[in-house]
Amino acid sequence: MSVSQPLTRWAVAALLLLVATARAAAQDYPTHPITLIVPFPAGGGVDAVARIVADKLSHALGQPIVIDNRGGAGGVIGTRLAARAAPDGYTLVMAHTGTTSINPTLYANPLYDPRKDFTPIGLISSTPIVIMAHPSFKPKTIGDVIALAKSAPGKLNIGTPPMGTGGYLSAELFKATAAIDATIVLYKGTGPLTNDLLGGQVPIAFNVMAPAMGNLQAGTLRAIAVLGPQRSSLLPDVPTAAESGLPGFEAVLHYGLLAPAGTPAPVVARLNAELRKAVQSDDVVARIHADGGDMLLSTPAAYTADIDQEERKWSALIKKLGLRVE
Repeated sequence: MSVSQPLTRWAVAALLLLVATARAAAQDYPTHPITLIVPFPAGGGVDAVARIVADKLSHALGQPIVIDNRGGAGGVIGTRLAARAAPDGYTLVMAHTGTTSINPTLYANPLYDPRKDFTPIGLISSTPIVIMAHPSFKPKTIGDVIALAKSAPGKLNIGTPPMGTGGYLSAELFKATAAIDATIVLYKGTGPLTNDLLGGQVPIAFNVMAPAMGNLQAGTLRAIAVLGPQRSSLLPDVPTAAESGLPGFEAVLHYGLLAPAGTPAPVVARLNAELRKAVQSDDVVARIHADGGDMLLSTPAAYTADIDQEERKWSALIKKLGLRVE
């Protein structure tokens, strides 16, 4: 007993010291710039949301937040890089449904586990996938698109962002649901996809609204359907897929902020508190809305539950369709 008691007191003292040190570090945090990895090219939907939030957080935290675009492999490369970063709060990653709930099943070896390798900070927003087309594309409704595809199997080219994105997977789901044979043309990001859609190199695309919002409103691109549970207030005349004859056909992406696993709880709490303030601010709400999204609020625990729920939904689809990227 005479040996164990001093050891126990030493262990308790060491634990208290660690807790005090972590709290002190959180109070001082951040003391230098923060890197926010965006695992997609600049100009896309994920990048747009990241820049909205980074600007607001940098003012709240008193330190610059540097955007680091690391596109490739449907978000796998940048997300993997973030998973290996030091868990000190100075490297964060912009996540969305594709990187947290699609890639782990779609890719044979993504080399990261969203549950084990990350600590969720909080949700930011949601946005539906939109079926959009070049103005010269003759079909006006989903039914018209299906009829065209069936009249010439394999001839219709559908543009999407990379594998692992909601745009890509919703196009695959569309093919399966409508029982059509169409060719999916993959792009490195939503920016290049939008450019080719504007140029008519690809006639129709499945993509998030943000990169094409100005073109959709100006009429240089045309929306065929919104894949959300209800119509978008920004495109009130565009029907949902359910209204167009495909009930239950929905694809809505959730965006959020993650930190490497092991990031101190006080730092996570600070980031979550500032993120919630940022997401609720009038200018951020207006910007998210202008890009076709809706603001979301959550605790770290609620974001963890959201990742689990979305993963169950999308992984079941991926397995049903037999999709796999080696």
